[in-house]
Amino acid sequence: MGNYKGLLRNITTFVFDWDGVLTDGTVLILENGDHVRTGYVKDGYAIQLALKKKFRVVVISGGFSESMVTRCRILGIKDAFFSVCDKVDVFKKYLKENSLSPSEVLFMGDDIPDYPLMKEAGVATCPANAAEEIKAEAHFISQYPGGKGCVRDIIEQVLKVQGKWMDKDAFSW
Repeated sequence: MGNYKGLLRNITTFVFDWDGVLTDGTVLILENGDHVRTGYVKDGYAIQLALKKKFRVVVISGGFSESMVTRCRILGIKDAFFSVCDKVDVFKKYLKENSLSPSEVLFMGDDIPDYPLMKEAGVATCPANAAEEIKAEAHFISQYPGGKGCVRDIIEQVLKVQGKWMDKDAFSW
């Protein structure tokens, strides 16, 4: 993992997987077929703060449910890609459309489908309970598991390195 904090100075964009990163990976399947996932309010706070600070926050996920769309809307995430088969393809298109270089992008993934994207992002991160193969590619492994603070952890670190943590924007939702 080495000294990843120097890499955080250039980050303008956060890209997150959904299941296992923004959630703990548990999916409750209701009788009507709806899939219910849980989020973590501290992760949500950090996301809205990052957006307020003009960072891009992107979701690229193989999963889909209306509740995921609703959660993105509530948090202010406009760039959300669901039911994605090729995450690297979506990632590269997003970078091109937004004139971004990989060095500006931090990605957090947790499982094997995230492996190719871990190699593309400027900073690759993962939750504490990520698959071993993902941990092996990570510049940083959060001490927190998916859906329990790992997103807050890495956003907070980036904002602190860039001197954007605990100012007037931090005190309102």
